[in-house]
This record gives sequence, C-alpha cells and structure tokens, in this order.
Amino acid sequence: MEARSTTKAALIMSIISVIFLAANLRAPITSVGPLVPFIREDLGLSNTAAGILTTVPLLAFAVLSPFASRLARTFGMEIVLFVSLLFLLAGHLFRPLGSVSLLFIGTILIGAAIAVDNVLMPALVKEKFANYVGWMTGVYTVAMNLSGALASGLSVPLASATGFGWRGSLSCWAVLTVVALTLWALQLRSRKKASSRPDGSKRRSLWKSRLAWQVTLFMGLQSLLFYSLITWLPAMLQDKGMNPEMSGWALFLFQFAQLPFMFIVPVIAEKMKTQTPLVWATFMLKAAGIGGFLFGSPSLVWLWAVMLGIGAGFAFSLAMMLFALRSRNAMQAADLSAMAQSFGYLLAAFGPPLFGSLYDITKGWTLPLFLLLVVSVFLLLVGIGAAKDRYVTEA
Repeated sequence: MEARSTTKAALIMSIISVIFLAANLRAPITSVGPLVPFIREDLGLSNTAAGILTTVPLLAFAVLSPFASRLARTFGMEIVLFVSLLFLLAGHLFRPLGSVSLLFIGTILIGAAIAVDNVLMPALVKEKFANYVGWMTGVYTVAMNLSGALASGLSVPLASATGFGWRGSLSCWAVLTVVALTLWALQLRSRKKASSRPDGSKRRSLWKSRLAWQVTLFMGLQSLLFYSLITWLPAMLQDKGMNPEMSGWALFLFQFAQLPFMFIVPVIAEKMKTQTPLVWATFMLKAAGIGGFLFGSPSLVWLWAVMLGIGAGFAFSLAMMLFALRSRNAMQAADLSAMAQSFGYLLAAFGPPLFGSLYDITKGWTLPLFLLLVVSVFLLLVGIGAAKDRYVTEA
C-alpha cells in the first residue's frame, strides 16, 4: 500500500512538473508581440527588426533542436531539461536590462532553452506516460498555450497600468521559470538513471524518410502561420483602429480559442487510424479565418481571431501528436521531434520578418495575408501525407 502511494505521488509530481515546464514554452515569446509597438518606439526598431526579434527564438529552435535528442541520450532527459531552465531564467534576466544588444542576447538564451524543451517534451510524454500519450499531450499543450495566451493578454496591462513598462512586463514571466526549476530539481533527486539512456539499437537516419519530411513540413508550416500571427496580429488590428490594449486581448482570444481543442485533438488523434479528417478541419478553419480578415466585415475581427485560434490549436496539437504516433519509442520520438523542429522552425523563422517586410513594401496587410493563405494550402497537402498510419522507419 505504501509503495502504491509513493508511486501515485511520484506520478502526480511528474504531471505537475510537465505542466509547469510546458507553461514556460510559450509565454516568453508571446509576451513580446503586444509589446512590439512599445519596444519599437523605445529602442527605435524598424518593423523588419521587430520581426527579427521574434524570429530569433525560431532560429535558435532551428540551430539547436538537432542536439537536444543527443544531449538526452548522453545525460538523461531530466538533467537536460533542468539545465535548459537555467538558461531560460538567464534569458529572462538579460532581456530587459536596457539595450538592444542585451535584448537580443536574452532572447537568444530564451530561444536556446525552449528549443531543447520543445524537442524533448513529446519524448518525455511517450516515455513517462506511455499509456496516456494522447491525454498528456493534451495536458501539456493546453498548459503551454494557456500561459502563452495569458502572457499576450496581460503584457500591455502589466506594462502600462502598473507602470512596469515593457521591461518589467517581460520580466514577470520569470516567476514561471523559477517554479519549474524547483520542481525539476526535485525530479532530478528521484529520477531513474536508466530512464533516458540509449538502448544500443541501430538508428536509421530520419532525414531519408519521406514520412519524416512530411511531419517536418507540417510542423514548420503551422509554426510559420502561428508565429506570423503572434507577431503581427496586434499591429494589424491597431492599424484597423483598435487600441493597443484591446489588440493584446484579441491576441489572447486567438490563443485562448485553441485551448479546448489542444486537449481534445490529441485524444481523438490517438484513437484514429489516420488523422486526415483532422488535417482537413485544420485547413478549413485557417482558410476561413484568413479569408475573414481579407474579405470579411471589420466588425467580425473577433470571430476571425477565434477561427484562426481554433485552427492553430488543431495544427499544433496534431503536430505534437504526430511525433509520438509516427515513432516506435521515446528516443525515436525525440529524433523525429528534433528533425521536425530544427528544419520546421528554420522554415517558420522566415514568417514574421517576411510578413513585416511585405507590409513595409505594400503599406497594407492584403499581400501578407494572401501569403498565409497559400501557406495553409501547402499545410493541407503535407498534412495528408503525415496523417497516414505508418512509422518513420517504414516510410
């Protein structure tokens, strides 16, 4: 009985640790978008430079993701996750210190930490919660995006109403990192040393797998769409006459609308032989939202934001679930996640600066939105391939 209670307590602690780790994977990034006008004015950044600021984490994801699974094989997942949180805390401390260079250095550290955590989360879930992969994928994606939504909605009020300014507003999210660090320190004390070690089996290069590339492109294209909107939706709404605080809450709504579906979609996807219907639903939601911003009534911008948010929830949670569904074990899931998030985020990194540059050139949002519509079509095409019932070692 005592052993059973200890096991149950350890399971609950693992779930809480995963939730707080996930809560750190979006807030440090999504808190920036609504504050871009303040940062741009304070530091004299152009739209393109502001786009690059939000692209830096994506470039870090692209560069560092391939190393995450190797580090986990060498040192164990728990140690790597703990050290990544130390880097994340350092990034929180550097970012608001007062200059453009420190702002970018802090952003690089944050991107590096989140890159590692992004890759290892699907593998961690597949290893520690093998019988509840869909459920736990839903839990951590909801935690990730709920914190991201709150960061978007609260960034401007924290900066203005409290007198913190954009620097103080960005610093507030370090609290989540401190909590996560504490929990993972406890996980390190009780971890099983063999849990994340290499199994000695021969590894096939996923870079030669067509299915792995389809999963990678699905991840990359949905990320390009998400980060372009996270960065520029507030500015786009402000150009349409919405005040900065309301545009921040519109971005909050965009992310909040994702949450129920981020829990539901992985649970459904795990039970389906093929996830093609979910891919089609993702495309239709995204196309409807983008089309609404292009051709719909300005009075319905909240509806378009909700539709885009639901579509983003479908896309992201399905991408996370594909890492587990298309792999045979936790380390293969980490390898697939590393590949998808490396190349995928490199692709996504072009989104925000390209979106901003198109606006600078055309002085309007029509061409940038058409770009997102075209990207949505390609997302559908690669998603249909990624949704087939196969493993990456077979295709």
